Amino acid sequence: MRYRIENNLEEIISAQKVLQRLGASQRLMQKIRQDGRLVDENERTVALKDKVMPFEPFWVELPDEDSDPAVPVSDQPLDVIYEDDNWLVVNKPAGLTAVPGPSNRTDTLVNRIKGHWQANGAVNLVPHLITRLDRFTSGITLVARHQVANSLLSEQVRHRKIKKTYLALVDGVVSAEKGTFNQPLGLAADGIHREVQEGGQSATTSFKVVQRFANQTLVQVHLKTGRTHQIRVHFANAGHPLVGDQLYGGPMDRGIERQALHAQSIRFFDPFTNQKLEFTAPLPADLQAIGM
Repeated sequence: MRYRIENNLEEIISAQKVLQRLGASQRLMQKIRQDGRLVDENERTVALKDKVMPFEPFWVELPDEDSDPAVPVSDQPLDVIYEDDNWLVVNKPAGLTAVPGPSNRTDTLVNRIKGHWQANGAVNLVPHLITRLDRFTSGITLVARHQVANSLLSEQVRHRKIKKTYLALVDGVVSAEKGTFNQPLGLAADGIHREVQEGGQSATTSFKVVQRFANQTLVQVHLKTGRTHQIRVHFANAGHPLVGDQLYGGPMDRGIERQALHAQSIRFFDPFTNQKLEFTAPLPADLQAIGM
């Protein structure tokens, strides 16, 4: 497969510098050297050290990725928000696991994406999940369609440049209009829960109040890190567990039996088009029914 890259600077730099500025990893660079090549619009081979003119395109050519035979395709529905040659944005339903595991290898989000691509005649059937959600969290998930896209966006993940927004309904009335939790998180002794731990991984969650009710509060949440159960643990630790979140002590009598949490939107820079992309996932019916 070929992937179009462009020098988006008003200066002459090497093809290698173009790729590095866009976020190409050392692993990808090595793969290009060993298994692929670069070509220009006239089908001439371009060396990594060759100079590229301002706004001049070239193409990365790599072998197709081998599909994992242990991951079967699923023909179950997939709610596609956006799709092009490089990205897939989907609205994941609550209850659907993101990746195959011991308890479910046949119908996860990855299986459904693989089935969707196969049905549409795609050559590459290896989904690269850029963002992941807990099984019972609904909402937007970003997927890279190939290894080059995955490599370039992984750099944005590392530098926290991908902006994600969540909506959560939490127990109790939150008095502050906005706030930030900056508390490290780690695995609890039971091996299931996460908790605030002095020696845990750094975790930062910011929020602002959208609406207050008699005994609960709707908040919009922004993540600066992406730790497991981060939103759920931070709000539970503050005395405001998510409605329906039984694992972290949330109330289970408010009309929903899963955490009232939805990945609302995502914004990132597309290195292939040099544009910012932003997408929003509508609220599912169960969250609308409880007032979100």
